[in-house]
Amino acid sequence: MQWRMWCALALMTVSGLLNYVDRSNLSIGATDIQNELQLSNYQLGVLLSAFFWTYALSQLLYIAGWLVDRLNVCWVLAGGVALWSFATGACGLANSLVLLFALRLLLGAGESVAYPSYSRVIVNCFAEHHRGFANAAIDAGTKLGPAVGALLGGLLIPRVGWRIFFVVLGAAGLAWTIAWIAWMPKSPRLAAGSRAASGFAEVLRHSALWWTSLGLFCSNYFWYFLITWLPPYLERERHFPKAKMAVFSALSYLAIALSSVASGWFSDRWIERGASPTRVRKTFAGCGLGFSTVLLAVQVIDDAAVAMPLLLFACAAFGMYTSNVFAISQTLAGPAAAGRWTGVQNGIANLAGVAAPWFTGWVTQRSGSFFWAFAAAAAAVTISAAAYLFGVGKIEQVGASLLKNSA
Repeated sequence: MQWRMWCALALMTVSGLLNYVDRSNLSIGATDIQNELQLSNYQLGVLLSAFFWTYALSQLLYIAGWLVDRLNVCWVLAGGVALWSFATGACGLANSLVLLFALRLLLGAGESVAYPSYSRVIVNCFAEHHRGFANAAIDAGTKLGPAVGALLGGLLIPRVGWRIFFVVLGAAGLAWTIAWIAWMPKSPRLAAGSRAASGFAEVLRHSALWWTSLGLFCSNYFWYFLITWLPPYLERERHFPKAKMAVFSALSYLAIALSSVASGWFSDRWIERGASPTRVRKTFAGCGLGFSTVLLAVQVIDDAAVAMPLLLFACAAFGMYTSNVFAISQTLAGPAAAGRWTGVQNGIANLAGVAAPWFTGWVTQRSGSFFWAFAAAAAAVTISAAAYLFGVGKIEQVGASLLKNSA
């Protein structure tokens, strides 16, 4: 059985990669789509935010959490991947802003079950001293997604066009669904879950949920700024050709992925040697978020030879944090409530996916500069660090009702 769980982790990591390729591919082809559909910066910002409306609301309205905690989570994940892959492929056929916007909404609905599903699988099948690496592996997939998307998109779009790129990505997601159905874990703990009527209300009572939601919202602002506007920034502000933009965008996302895996492994070893989850998780979160503020210097420094290494450093620091963020929530929630907790937290946090691309499009159009966009991202991770360090208390399962439901 153990080998099947590690196989499932590998497949979830691949799904995380596809998840983020599909949600970030619009930014890779942004300039081409903008030119073809004759969109303003503001319209592009609105289009980039479309995915996050349904993605966030599906979790905030308890749709994703309900499905994940009450039904067989493996089939829920399969259905979600199939839905978002169809939407991605169909985007390649869209010929108007309205249709493309609608398909991005469908994409968000499909992807909304992903993180709650990952959390329920991990918390039920991996011990505390394995969760750092398990979460980091999936997180690495989500960071490699934009890296792969940026590299392939930047190199292929000029040759084959953005439409074929979207269609191929949709087909890849459907192929993953077939592999998952064949190899998904069979543990009874992943089948129908707790149906306690009070479960959702009990989760909402705990202040730690709201602090983790604030922390993730602010860190997501930073991340979604990177995946939606870093490629256009490098092309427009830095005047990088598309191939060079693709390389540096990919390296930035890759830096987060590699740092996340290394940090997840080190955090697990630290806990295994006797350190408390509170000390370990907060150390990685605080240090990672704090050093991520170096991103602001990337905009201030004109010399690309200095600015690009600073960009990679800021991204590597961010990876220290991302390796541990969901391990914090999984421990706080426990096995029975992990889907609900992650769903609410992720729903709130991913409103940053609406805010970051919209604000960046608005402020760059008004000011003609990316400075305030970078300043907002740096301020966001500062607030996130404060939320995790001072708002979230001891990292252990909270609430008598959650403990009871987990038994």
